[in-house]
Amino acid sequence: MLQRPHTEFTGRSHAATASEWSARVPLWQAALVQIGAVLLTLLLGVLFPALDLTGSTGMRLALLQGIIAAALGRAVGMDPWWLPIHALFVPALLWAMAFGLSPLYWLGAFCLLASLYWSVSQTRVPLFLSSRAATQAIADLLPRDRSFSFLDMGCGLGSVLARLVRACPLGSFHGIESAPLPFLLSRLRSALGKRSCSISWGDFSDLDLSRYDVVYAYLSPAAMGDVWRKARREMRPGSLLISNRFEIPGVPPASIVDVGRQCESKLLLWRM
Repeated sequence: MLQRPHTEFTGRSHAATASEWSARVPLWQAALVQIGAVLLTLLLGVLFPALDLTGSTGMRLALLQGIIAAALGRAVGMDPWWLPIHALFVPALLWAMAFGLSPLYWLGAFCLLASLYWSVSQTRVPLFLSSRAATQAIADLLPRDRSFSFLDMGCGLGSVLARLVRACPLGSFHGIESAPLPFLLSRLRSALGKRSCSISWGDFSDLDLSRYDVVYAYLSPAAMGDVWRKARREMRPGSLLISNRFEIPGVPPASIVDVGRQCESKLLLWRM
């Protein structure tokens, strides 16, 4: 079995809870809100021509569309952070078109963002990068005198795995990532490094967690319930689940490691 960390319990973790994060809203719903706002705006322009909504190179029309889109988003129950996105989407698009740049620039920007955040709308897991302090705290929990297997759920750019491979040469390390660009970069990093580290494309739900002695997750509060249910089903007795910053709803950690950074202040540990 892995060594137990020598940490003290705290009365309450500073980690974020799932209730502080917005629920997942599919992109198609946001698209329908925008389309509905466009149709309503055009209808208002036809019914009330005296409003002269096409003045100022169409910016009035765009602003009205944004207001209607925000109202529709609120009416269908979308979270408050969606409202400014709906309100500013078309005006920002019109403003950007005024620069006269080639559409290829905007296509390139879209492709770059899509390669980084391809699956966020479904997984509700953005790109978080673990600090060196957090990685060192993880390394301190791992055995140095025997072999073990380690999984990084959502390994991002592969920085955690690259550092742990150097710190714990007897370990076997694996990462999984679903965003295209981070996956390619971490895969390249692994290929140029040691053979004890491998990276695969996909979602952690497709993996068999019984293969790993230690599972590390720096995901989001929205995903932690699924992580816990899968860990309880598959992880072996004595294995260790580590979450950077985020709690499992209703399941207090067995121990907490203070990392010493404000944004990444805790590693939360559960012994299976």
